[in-house]
Amino acid sequence: MSGVIVTDPPKADAKDVEALAGFGVATVSEALGRTGLLGPGIRPIQQGVRVAGTAVTVLSWPGDNLMIHAAVEQCGEGDILVVTTTSPSTDGMFGELFATALQRRGVRGLVSNAGVRDTKELREMGFPAWSRAVSAQGTVKATGGSVNVPVAIDGQVIRPGDVILADDDGVVVVPRERAHATVEASEAREAKEAKARAAFLDGQLGLDRYGLRDTLRRLGVEYRTYEEHTGERS
Repeated sequence: MSGVIVTDPPKADAKDVEALAGFGVATVSEALGRTGLLGPGIRPIQQGVRVAGTAVTVLSWPGDNLMIHAAVEQCGEGDILVVTTTSPSTDGMFGELFATALQRRGVRGLVSNAGVRDTKELREMGFPAWSRAVSAQGTVKATGGSVNVPVAIDGQVIRPGDVILADDDGVVVVPRERAHATVEASEAREAKEAKARAAFLDGQLGLDRYGLRDTLRRLGVEYRTYEEHTGERS
């Protein structure tokens, strides 16, 4: 497998990345029109952590972490490393030594469609990771691949420089050219949810706030007493 290492790709504006870090993955995905999620199979190895950064992408052969070594050189302050493989792999392609090198360069975390190991050490050093698997299985360094090319996880395309936002709920990708608009849409969504939260605290029901009683009627959903429904007296 031959490949390419692309240097200095365009990135989302740092101010928009920092702004997106203030929202949850669920909020941003909704603001994007319920898109961008990398799927429920990509899970955090820690809890209570949210990070946002610009993607440095890796396409590797399964069970081979050569291109992660190549990608470290391309990583810098504010990046998140995104690792994928050419076919499904659960091998532990990433661990504490990689995290040490990346943390030194200001990288904010890892998202991997394969496996990670040294999870205790990663948590202790404060390097967050989201992966499809946790596995102690080691890898080789023998096959070429690519860095900073478009990759895909669960049907979502991640390009170098796109925004990656990750928290306890999972991971979402925001196309770099849509970052600012997504910040604005996320702000509007949070403002709307704040009003709904206040209404619910005041006792209002979602059925009434969202006009869902008419929806139930249109769908033919009926209200009946227990006696009407079962023929039994309560």
